[in-house]
Amino acid sequence: MRACPTSCRRLAWAAALSLALAGCGTPEAPAGGGDATDGKAEPLEVRAVVVTMFEIGDLGGDEPGEFQLWKEREGLDTVYPMPAAYSDVHADPERGLIAVITGIGTANAVSTITTLGLDPRFDLSNAYWLVAGISGGDPADTSLGSAVWADHLVDGDLAYELDAREIPESWPTGYVPLRASEPYETPKPEENMAENQHFRLDAGLVDWAYALTKDVAIPDDEAMAAFRERFDQEAARRPPRVMRGDHLAAMTFWHGPLLNDWANDWVAYWSGGEGEFVTSAMEDTGTALALSRLGEAGLVDPQRLLVLRTVSNFTLGPPGVDAAESLAGEQAGYSGMRSALEAAHGVGSRVVEVLVDDWDRYRDALPGDRGSTDD
Repeated sequence: MRACPTSCRRLAWAAALSLALAGCGTPEAPAGGGDATDGKAEPLEVRAVVVTMFEIGDLGGDEPGEFQLWKEREGLDTVYPMPAAYSDVHADPERGLIAVITGIGTANAVSTITTLGLDPRFDLSNAYWLVAGISGGDPADTSLGSAVWADHLVDGDLAYELDAREIPESWPTGYVPLRASEPYETPKPEENMAENQHFRLDAGLVDWAYALTKDVAIPDDEAMAAFRERFDQEAARRPPRVMRGDHLAAMTFWHGPLLNDWANDWVAYWSGGEGEFVTSAMEDTGTALALSRLGEAGLVDPQRLLVLRTVSNFTLGPPGVDAAESLAGEQAGYSGMRSALEAAHGVGSRVVEVLVDDWDRYRDALPGDRGSTDD
């Protein structure tokens, strides 16, 4: 049987999803009129997608999570119901800007992004994707509230693991790469497996985003500054700033100096020594994987992904505080939470604003290294 081409698959997916959505109620009509599921409205040409991972309480008017500041400050008042995903899509259709909440964890991210990517109400073929969320940060490299643009995303879940009580004395960790027999075995596993373990973001796009935002001011406060002073590392004691650094995504919330050493070694291993572990969260390799698959179907351009993680807490405690005590303290409330949330919007919105407002310039060519005319 001859394989169905991309255009055929896209039409089949769109038809199936339209049927599913038709039984889920009529969404709020987008700007310009028309029912978003009546089969007559043209798909919304999306310029930028903001990807957040969680919200606290309501979507507005209370203590914010990652999504609320975007909704309130960017006027994302049009709602497209998306019942097969973790959250609905919130949009400013006139600007071509939409945002979603994926839910926490790699699996939720894959599910939500894939559902969005297959939705026929949206033309995502030229959309830019900005992951904007909080994270842990390595105090050897960053400080509370800092905003970190990633070049490398590394998955921390796909592996073999031995119980800590059974690790051979010669091993630095009980975590072993899948299809290897010992930690950090070389050569790395074959590329057809490793493609889901490590993602390299478009260098020109990341360069451009960093240059555009490196001087954006991030709010600081006395409590956060006092907590930073408890650390010995120079990077940890600095005020929050915009910087570059690489990201580890793992569904287990890990903490402590030994696992922090593992995170540094794991990112270095999978990135071929190019990456430097700076931030840790739970979703971003899932988002990248979903975009990669959607890209193979011709629905998105996975090269248009940016990941901005802002530091709400450190990945280990200050000197004199053991890992269990430090973890318990973080559970009571992240020491840099509000600053990190403000940074995610303050820094990320600068990039979104330029992409959306200069759409004629960036629709067909990425900033930086793919034919655009950036200075």
